[in-house]
Amino acid sequence: MAERFDQTREPPRTLRETLAALGPGIVLASCIVGSGELIAATTVGAEAGFRLLWLIVLGCAIKVAAQIEIGRTALTWGRTPLAAFDAVPGPRLAGRGWIYWSWALMTVLIVVQQGGILMGVAQTLAAGMPLSAAGREWHRVHDALTAERIAAAAAARGGDAAQAAAIAARLAARETEARDLARPGDEIIWAAITAVVTAALLAIGRYRVIERVSIVLVGTFVGVTLLALLLLQFDPAWAISGAEFASGAVPSIPPAVGGRSPLAAGLATFGIIGVGASELMFYPYWCLEKGYGRAVGPRDESPAWAARARGWIRVLQFDAWASMAVYTTVTVAFYMLGAATLGRLGMRPAGSEMVRSLGAMYGPVFGPWAADVFRVGAFAVLYSTLFAAADGNSRLIGDGLTLAGAIPGDDVSRRTWTRRVAMAWPLVALALAVAIREPVGMVLASGAAQAVMLTALAVAVLFFRYRHADPRLTPTPAFDALLWVSAAGFVVAGGWTVWQQAVHALGAA
Repeated sequence: MAERFDQTREPPRTLRETLAALGPGIVLASCIVGSGELIAATTVGAEAGFRLLWLIVLGCAIKVAAQIEIGRTALTWGRTPLAAFDAVPGPRLAGRGWIYWSWALMTVLIVVQQGGILMGVAQTLAAGMPLSAAGREWHRVHDALTAERIAAAAAARGGDAAQAAAIAARLAARETEARDLARPGDEIIWAAITAVVTAALLAIGRYRVIERVSIVLVGTFVGVTLLALLLLQFDPAWAISGAEFASGAVPSIPPAVGGRSPLAAGLATFGIIGVGASELMFYPYWCLEKGYGRAVGPRDESPAWAARARGWIRVLQFDAWASMAVYTTVTVAFYMLGAATLGRLGMRPAGSEMVRSLGAMYGPVFGPWAADVFRVGAFAVLYSTLFAAADGNSRLIGDGLTLAGAIPGDDVSRRTWTRRVAMAWPLVALALAVAIREPVGMVLASGAAQAVMLTALAVAVLFFRYRHADPRLTPTPAFDALLWVSAAGFVVAGGWTVWQQAVHALGAA
């Protein structure tokens, strides 16, 4: 399972050369803008308002040191990332280590998350292209209901009592009309179509084409989101005040809403915003595919190897920090927009109303155009995430099957099984989407699993740093301090998530 080193290459020496060598972090950032940001971060903003902004920023920034340490290990020891994690000391079962089995459990819940994402894609398609007359009527009524809710919130914040009363009457009538309509089955049909088409595209290897198109669409949608957040500041009814921003900048715990603490959703989100646990494990694979490992060359005791390794590790660090700046900005924008709109509207994305509720974030700025703007953007974000997850997880699963001895370790067998897993991925997600039909809950369940997995990764990165590091590549004391902060944050997030889930389960019982 060692990484093949076919050639060595000296590291870049100028900023221009370094920028040209970047890549894994850009792929990572494009994949990260997905369910964690569009669904999880905005849901936390809707529940907690601005008061968990500090947790969102921390959840993005705290992981970069661990990301770098995992990448450093892959570059310098010539083994696949999952094999490196499996070497961490601890209990073993059937010949595999505890982190291996933790990863396997997390992967099961990631497939559940993908079912939620698939249903989100289907909801955007059903809203934009209803397949039945009942579907067209259902979306017409619910679009009108969302518009009335936005108008009612704006009137209430504007202080016009007469206007607010008139809108409230129309809103009540719309709510009655919406309750009388049966939910059409269009989104289930669209989910099936999406899953089958995605499996076919993965089977014929069209991932890269979809990825390039998705990156353009996602980038555009992110720009629209940043613009929407900026334009809110010019509307007195929706502008974010300095006091609201300050309430989120200072760490605090918001009060429970309906018997549920927003912190529980916040900590579940902690596991998937920014670099989630799964992306921390994907990242080294992309670094190796970019050629960083081949450029460093097989490890030896020569000063030339150490110099090359230090140079390429610097490139990896630059790549990781650059991607962190991008995904932190994007995540904060989605969270703030969710808090400023959905939080004030009293709307929480859930169930079959997830996409429509999320689209309401853009209503105060774009008005009647908001639904169309959001549907295109949401489709690009969620569909690109579905593809990226199939690509990244299929590599890990192929690696995991090889480590378990289930398939041969040669490159041809790994590629064959990676393709098979990628094809099966959307079809399994479809089965889960139809069975569960709660996309937000499915996404947050994976987030909770990834938050717990961060505890295992905390142990791994400290082992890599202090028991599995080449002494010639010792990082600076400042990096070591940041790595300990990352590890401590991972343990706290994982432990708190377990405690919150236990309290919730006991309360339900």
